[in-house]
Amino acid sequence: MIRLEEIREFHFAANLNLVTYRSQGYKVKGYLATPKGAGPFPLLLYCRGGLRNIGMTKLAWIAHFVSRGFVVFAPFYRGNRGGEGREDFGGDDRHDVMDALSWLKQLPFIDPARIHLFGFSRGAIPALYTAMKFPEICSVAVWGGVSDLNLTYEERVDLRRMLRRVVGGPPWKNGKAYARRSPVFDIKTLECPVLIIHGKQDQLVGVAHAHRLAEALRQAGKRYQLWIDEQQGHLFNVAQQAVEMDRMLTWMQMQE
Repeated sequence: MIRLEEIREFHFAANLNLVTYRSQGYKVKGYLATPKGAGPFPLLLYCRGGLRNIGMTKLAWIAHFVSRGFVVFAPFYRGNRGGEGREDFGGDDRHDVMDALSWLKQLPFIDPARIHLFGFSRGAIPALYTAMKFPEICSVAVWGGVSDLNLTYEERVDLRRMLRRVVGGPPWKNGKAYARRSPVFDIKTLECPVLIIHGKQDQLVGVAHAHRLAEALRQAGKRYQLWIDEQQGHLFNVAQQAVEMDRMLTWMQMQE
């Protein structure tokens, strides 16, 4: 079951719909933005960061991606904005991305040979795991991305209570659950090239996540690029963010 509701107040050169679909039996919601024209267009799955209303999907980012000719789908993850279930911080809610891709590939205005993934912050987890499952994906880019949840537990004291509740205890008591949400341990199954973008001054997701992911990819003999901005934090300033997004989208198009 897929239901689309047009959002008319989206004032960009694109059509925006609120989508309701099924993931593991739950009704999940997300945005589907489509450029004007007949297509077929490349697809960009935008995996948001944060948790619940913190770090929610950014319409300005969707508009930027659509302006470059991508169809954009951005799931809110289960339990958000009227969706059923409960957000799982990179656990079962990764299926909200995987299950979306299964029906997105069937849409007539999407080119199934040009599919890309973008994961911001903790959205890197579902983005990378989805890329592992679907070998036809052209590229995956992670920006300020979480790659090892053990490291998140170490560096984010303010998130420990949430992580213990969602994941099921601290890492030393439930290491398998933390490893299951840590792409660095499963990267051998990934086939597409990876772009890693990170601000060295990031205080929310430390730059060590980028280096750990890059090292895991290097050891596995995978294709990747690592872009570290020495001056930026978790969210880049507006001017530099626009520059970096355009560089990222150009890189994606080069992988097709």
